[in-house]
Amino acid sequence: MKVFHGIIEIAGQMGILCGALKKKGHIAVGYNTFQSYLGYKDHLINTDMFDLQDMFKHMLNFYDIFHYHYGTTMWSQFNDLELIKKKGKKMIMHHWGNDVRFHDLARINNSYVYTGDSPSNKDIHQKLSVISKYISEAIVQDYEVLPYVSKYYKKVHVLPLAIDLRKFKPFYPEIGKKRPLILHAPTNPDFKGTSYIETAINKLKSTHQFDYKRIEKMNHTQVVELYKEADIIVDQVCCGSHGLLSVESMALGKPVIAFIRPDLIDRFPGDLPIVNGNPDNVEEKIKMLLDNPMCRKNLGLKGRKYVEKHHSRDVVVERLLAIYSRLT
Repeated sequence: MKVFHGIIEIAGQMGILCGALKKKGHIAVGYNTFQSYLGYKDHLINTDMFDLQDMFKHMLNFYDIFHYHYGTTMWSQFNDLELIKKKGKKMIMHHWGNDVRFHDLARINNSYVYTGDSPSNKDIHQKLSVISKYISEAIVQDYEVLPYVSKYYKKVHVLPLAIDLRKFKPFYPEIGKKRPLILHAPTNPDFKGTSYIETAINKLKSTHQFDYKRIEKMNHTQVVELYKEADIIVDQVCCGSHGLLSVESMALGKPVIAFIRPDLIDRFPGDLPIVNGNPDNVEEKIKMLLDNPMCRKNLGLKGRKYVEKHHSRDVVVERLLAIYSRLT
């Protein structure tokens, strides 16, 4: 099977999925038009819209499945979708959150959520309406994203974030460490709730001994090396679901704080070991972990097992292949 992934790399997921598909014996290539300081490279061809359009005829004949990401396709007006459909090739759209997070809908169950990175409701609706004329099935990473797209597609699959565990050897927190290190890595401070997190940390400095690092504007390989040093990692406390930072941190054996919306808790696997912290209680949650070194270690052990079970690329790719097999 030959699979096209494109055209925006989100959190390394295109490359990871392509690598997993290759490992299973398939041809899979990710075409990325969004190059950032994160520097994702594995199984990707960094390109632009002009080159993609030049190659479109060849790709149309070569690939069996077109797996698009982030509400984007090879042509800005989605004209490629009609041609792919006429050719009888399979397609699926992978939505990641900010591309479809309707502002009013996001706030129904979450007063903390930041949606400033999302397009207007009108633009999201127009885009989804056009895409779903030609693509009948979609993928989302979790049940926070699901409601934004469910009415547009005939079927929406929930596929967890994937991680290549070969690159994440666990470094569990040291129980006897005198000054635990707290890390926070906001790609967007407003979305992650950085101001709430740092307000809590500044208050705790008067009562606890610890160090804090805020990581920004570094490539992915560099930041993973820094994650290894951490004793506590705070991901995002506003969105209502965890992100890739939580998955990578758990893979490294670190305790993680993130906000999981109360109405979504039961939609995650029951063994999710994330400490549930929101803007109102994040200080309390950080304090709890600072006060309990053994809890930090135990959560790290549970987190590694959780990621091996639910987020390993080898596990996720089997679910992806099952989705592909049923596309029409």
